[in-house]
Amino acid sequence: MEDSKKQDTYEAPTVLLKDSNFDELLCYLEQIVNVEGKEYALLTPVDTPVTLFKINEKDEPELIEKIEKNEQILKNADAVLQEHELNLVRSAVTLTVSGELEEPSYDDLEEDDINKDESETYELLVNFNVLDDEYGLYVPLDPFFIVGKIEGGGATLIEDEEFDRIQPLIETELEKNAS
Repeated sequence: MEDSKKQDTYEAPTVLLKDSNFDELLCYLEQIVNVEGKEYALLTPVDTPVTLFKINEKDEPELIEKIEKNEQILKNADAVLQEHELNLVRSAVTLTVSGELEEPSYDDLEEDDINKDESETYELLVNFNVLDDEYGLYVPLDPFFIVGKIEGGGATLIEDEEFDRIQPLIETELEKNAS
């Protein structure tokens, strides 16, 4: 694990998370949970996670779940973000944006700036075009937690069937600890 990092007033130890493709994401270590004799970590990205949506004809965002790291859509998104002194990071688990982002003022959010998708709320960060299609990068307003297994001074992303198996066990441990 790395030393504690400070971003604004938040301090927490950081850990480097790797996924099965060996992509990395620097995360804050929020909590360690012991399950079946192994240490699992609840992590949050150090940089701001973002979600990519395609804007359809009805101006309704459609979630893009999978995208290759070198696609033109991401190149255009990165160019638009650089105009705001931000950088798009193609990392493990999620796309993130590094740089100084303004914190959203929940009182000032307009309904047009928020997309509700499966009970999650997002704020539009930037929108851009690729050919005749419009896209947007949205910041989730709900906390973005990642589950990793602590291994060798870092963490490995828990994915697919292993995640489906271990998630309820972690939730049970968290509920026990909260009581």
